[in-house]
Amino acid sequence: MAVDSLLQSGMASPTTSETEVKALKFIEEITRNPDSVQEKVLGEILSRNSNTEYLKRFDLNGAIDRKTFKSKVPVVIYEDLKTDIQRISNGDRSQILSSHPITEFLTSSGTSAGERKLMPTIEEDINRRQLLGNLLMPVMNLYVPGLDKGKGLYFLFVKSESKTSGGLPARPALTSYYKSDYFRTSDSDSVYTSPKEAILCCDSSQSMYTQMLCGLLMRHEVNRLGAVFPSGLLRAISFLQNNWKELSQDISTGTLSSKIFDHAIKNRMSKILTKPDQELAEFLIGVCSQENWEGIITKIWPNTKYLDVIVTGAMTQYIPMLEYYSGGLPMASTIYASSESYFGINLNPMCKPSEVSYTIFPNMAYFEFLPHNHDGDGAVEATSLVELADVEVGKEYELVITTYAGLYRYRVGDILRVTGFHNSAPQFKFIRRENVLLSIESDKTDEADLQKAVENASRLLAEQGTRVIEYTSYADTKTIPGHYVIYWELLSGDQSNALPSDEVMAKCCLEMEESLNAVYRQSRVSDKSIGPLEIRVVQNGTFEELMDFSILRGSSINQYKVPRCVSLTPIMKLLDSRVLSAHFSPSLPHWSPERRH
Repeated sequence: MAVDSLLQSGMASPTTSETEVKALKFIEEITRNPDSVQEKVLGEILSRNSNTEYLKRFDLNGAIDRKTFKSKVPVVIYEDLKTDIQRISNGDRSQILSSHPITEFLTSSGTSAGERKLMPTIEEDINRRQLLGNLLMPVMNLYVPGLDKGKGLYFLFVKSESKTSGGLPARPALTSYYKSDYFRTSDSDSVYTSPKEAILCCDSSQSMYTQMLCGLLMRHEVNRLGAVFPSGLLRAISFLQNNWKELSQDISTGTLSSKIFDHAIKNRMSKILTKPDQELAEFLIGVCSQENWEGIITKIWPNTKYLDVIVTGAMTQYIPMLEYYSGGLPMASTIYASSESYFGINLNPMCKPSEVSYTIFPNMAYFEFLPHNHDGDGAVEATSLVELADVEVGKEYELVITTYAGLYRYRVGDILRVTGFHNSAPQFKFIRRENVLLSIESDKTDEADLQKAVENASRLLAEQGTRVIEYTSYADTKTIPGHYVIYWELLSGDQSNALPSDEVMAKCCLEMEESLNAVYRQSRVSDKSIGPLEIRVVQNGTFEELMDFSILRGSSINQYKVPRCVSLTPIMKLLDSRVLSAHFSPSLPHWSPERRH
């Protein structure tokens, strides 16, 4: 149902504020003629950046029309821009990509040569992002009235950041936002239970403890729970399982745990945790001491109406656990965004996870769509890209963007399927990230990353004359935090077929982690959002059985390739039934914000 129809039908209550009505009307206006908006956006981008070094290379001669742009400017990937981005990173302040100064880099979860990609950002970008963000609650209030009467318990964290050699900050998009003047001066206390001091604390343990404590103290005010990724919300539940006794003690005595030593947090909590609350403490002890934690969210926070988490693409793997802990609460995937740009929002946020579609907002950037060829060789005809207004329902496309900050015809790597239209603006279902095999949270490991890690680790077996003859993997999200599982079939150089020792295999696990990209290693070391990597050694002949199974299901024996990632339950059962031994990484891999190799 269109937003204007919702207004007319009365779902927008009489208490809908003037600001919210204005936001809903904006949505209607911006989606009525997206093609003209897109033409205007591209014209603005090209005219303001016409003197940049990058655009001058393609002899546009001041042209700002789509036909000239498409015929002269190539479609690119990050590696094509790496030299220019490196110059900016090193301190070159000339107009390379943008006529406006690059103020910082947003670090992408995608990687290049094992390191996070750096996405150029200009000062005004935060206004565009905030414009889209300000539309979320007006839409949400159409479906869940009265959200402004309570608060959201959102587990929000800043992540490690660094500076480039040229002095520019390089950090994730949300860390950039939380550290911005916009957030620091906002009235977040009226929206979130978590105080700014806790969100901005770089120590994730102190931050989590404080955010959970505040959520418990304000349990009756909480009407929604959320985190950026569902794994973050599940980690918060796991944290509560491990720390409820100490949290209850703080509430019972009205004093803050000695494990909290951050001065800003302590000062703020002295105004929140002001007196003992024995009744609340006893309630928490009674609930949390139960062995069965099914529905724990609604038991502790009884007014919770939904979970605000992304449950599209690879994140669908977390839905069963979220349903278990929440007692089946709805899950709202509200926004579609990345480090490159913010794209759109879900105008039907209370839909089932399988039905989530995002409406792309044509004012955010200039969008093109590369028809996705499942059997293609990756070659791109620059003229084959489709305009935002011309995509077709049911077809899949790879998203290509041109931004105000200086990305031109850049392949984002997201595969989207058109599900319909809101007015004339298309709506897309996020299918997957191109070429990604494994993902627990923000990490994205592709086949090349995994192959390199296996090769490096398998060298440790060479002294025993043992080698890896086949392997596959999966992301195990049943554990908290989730972790990578790698299945190895080994071939011994002697007749004994003796397995390598646990010590050697543990070293292989760690070597694989050392070989994976910086996003993975940061998630392990700093964010603690991924658990130790596991290698499971399977019986000889297991991968032949896997091939036989696939052929029985219709695969061609001539075209069969071992899948480097598996998810089907029958395949998982087959592999696990053949496991001879399991081994875990014994320590953390090396990582620091400054590590560039």
